[in-house]
Amino acid sequence: MTLQLADIGVNLSDQAFDLDRDEVITRAVEAGVTTMILTGTSLEESQQVLNLANHYAEYCYSTAGIHPHHAKDVQNTTMAELKSLLMEKKVVAIGETGLDFNRDFSPRPVQEKVFEQHIELAIETGMPLFCHERDASERFVEMIKGCRDQLSRLVVHCFTAEKKALYRYLDLDCHIGITGWICDERRGTHLHPLVKDIPSDRLMIETDAPWLLPRTLTSKPKSRRNEPAFLVEVVKEISVHTGKKETVIAKETLATALEFFNIHQ
Repeated sequence: MTLQLADIGVNLSDQAFDLDRDEVITRAVEAGVTTMILTGTSLEESQQVLNLANHYAEYCYSTAGIHPHHAKDVQNTTMAELKSLLMEKKVVAIGETGLDFNRDFSPRPVQEKVFEQHIELAIETGMPLFCHERDASERFVEMIKGCRDQLSRLVVHCFTAEKKALYRYLDLDCHIGITGWICDERRGTHLHPLVKDIPSDRLMIETDAPWLLPRTLTSKPKSRRNEPAFLVEVVKEISVHTGKKETVIAKETLATALEFFNIHQ
């Protein structure tokens, strides 16, 4: 039986998909991934993924935001242009936004300022926040704690951190996105005991394609490119460590994603 799944993080505008986007979507749908949220990480990319969501309208939706890596590129008009994108029917979340104190591609004060602007947009529009956080969980929590009641929903996508960070987020009623990182025996095993602590109505799954190819795949593509069709590997790994059936995980994570992004199917 094919599971019906929602992939909440697909970087479909990435050049890795330039030659076979149609086939990637076809394989995803054949694998049961019938809902895909395409990630916007800059103003330009947010427009690109919106165009793709409109093109693959039966299965795809998009986000619009500025990734912390690109915070330094924000101009005076950027947030106004971003706000206009949020009016589009296919845009279902604000982001990818947040903090990255691991790579620090943008100065931390600039990251914080831009994240604050996204938070203000989320409060104003009532739209959910699609967030990135790396090595910055304490500051991230500080920034959202005081206004959490004014935010509708927030997901920390591609969660790879430790137990302390997870509990900080769960205490604030945040959603958690789990990727193929959990399938990586070299660096993802700390997630194995943690995933059962995430309430079913807070857990969502994603590939973050074309990155994070699940290492549990028996037949890996030579290109090492990840794609939404491989999302079932994440389900299998979560099943192993929660004791829940794959069908249950699929049903719960799909329902949670549709509610989070306010998608009516």
